[in-house]
Amino acid sequence: MTWQFTLTGLGLGLIVGLTGVGGGSLMTPILIIVFGFKPTYAVGTDIFHGAIFKSFGALRHRRLGTVHGHLTMWLFAGSGPMAVAGVVVSYVLRNQISNAQTILGYAIGAALIGGGGGFLAKSLVKRGVQASELPFIMSRRDKMVALGTGAVFGFIVGLTSVGSGTYFGLMMVLVYPLTMPRIVGTDIFHAAGLLWVAGAGHLIVGDVDLHATAWLLTGSVPGILISSRYTVKVPDLTIRGGLGGILVISGLKLLNVPYANWVLGFGLGILVVVLAIYTAAVMLGEPRAGDPRATPERA
Repeated sequence: MTWQFTLTGLGLGLIVGLTGVGGGSLMTPILIIVFGFKPTYAVGTDIFHGAIFKSFGALRHRRLGTVHGHLTMWLFAGSGPMAVAGVVVSYVLRNQISNAQTILGYAIGAALIGGGGGFLAKSLVKRGVQASELPFIMSRRDKMVALGTGAVFGFIVGLTSVGSGTYFGLMMVLVYPLTMPRIVGTDIFHAAGLLWVAGAGHLIVGDVDLHATAWLLTGSVPGILISSRYTVKVPDLTIRGGLGGILVISGLKLLNVPYANWVLGFGLGILVVVLAIYTAAVMLGEPRAGDPRATPERA
């Protein structure tokens, strides 16, 4: 099984490059539901693949100057050690508890539902503070919030692989007066470092399928390099709603809710229809060149 991994990586790379929205959280449920991976190996493979994959974006944002170095450092001070703790907990569960795969599957399912909600929240919630182009100097409170945020969500990422590009970005939107380019750059740069730490841990304990990782990269890296040159004019809520909905539905599947397969199929069908109607309504409602609505009335 090789080309299937390459095709999956290509699809995720295209999603990230075209929309700017991280598709990394989709990898773990795909590996479990589609390819039949055990949860521990799906998490480890996803994280190690993400570490390499997101490094390309991290370097690009660093060169563009959209990374807040001090905020990244304080986030990583909490997330790095706790991600290792998440890896250790996963390893202990696998070796000490007979139904560890089931427990971890439930943990991933809950994290996916939370991550899906996070995708939607990043589009719907109002900023907690006013964004500013001025240099942001962190106060003691800002540092403690970053440290605590990193610790809580770093553990979740190390244990489940979910949230490296969702939870941290959402917290930055709510708490820090950064512009969106700096939030995105800081989020991706921090995520790359976090995933390298967690990925190294999973590699050491033997939870990474290197064969799958290599073939995933043969699709995802070209995918993001090619598609990042283009943009797709699709409403932001459609993109985040689609990915968020898929994560929530996948989470319900992993939680083994009654009639999970029907929930997965029916939910995806409803999601596609609703988002298609919403996108069409928004795009048809936009004023076009020559449309009187495109030119504001003069007094």
